[in-house]
Amino acid sequence: MRGVHHIAIIGSDYARSRAFYHEVLGLPILREVYREARDSWKCDLDAGNVQIELFSFPSPPERPTRPEACGLRHLSFSVDDLNAEIARLLERGVACEPVRVDEYTGQRFTFFRDPDGLPLELYEN
Repeated sequence: MRGVHHIAIIGSDYARSRAFYHEVLGLPILREVYREARDSWKCDLDAGNVQIELFSFPSPPERPTRPEACGLRHLSFSVDDLNAEIARLLERGVACEPVRVDEYTGQRFTFFRDPDGLPLELYEN
C-alpha cells in the first residue's frame, strides 16, 4: 500500500454537507457528478494528499454513534495554526470542543462535528 486515496462520507442532506465541506472547511472541489441511475450526487474534494468523496443517497439510514463504538472513530485534518482554524470555524457557526494536548506527542487538537454529527478533528503539527 502507498497511502490512503480517499475517505467516503454519505450526507443526509447533500447541499448542506457540500456547503460545509467546501465553503466552511474550504476543501476545493475536484469534480462533482449527478448519478441519475442511483439518484445520487458524488463530489470529490481535495483534502491535501487524500480525497474526500461526498455522497448523497435517498433516505440513508442513520449510523449509530457512541464515543467508543466499533468502527471509524473520527476524521482528522492536519493544520499549521490550530487557534486560527478554530477562530475561522467559530466565525462560520461551527462549535469546537476545548483544545486538548496529545499526551504522547505534545501536539494540540480539538474536535468538532459535521452537519450529520460525524466527529472531525483538527490536529496541529
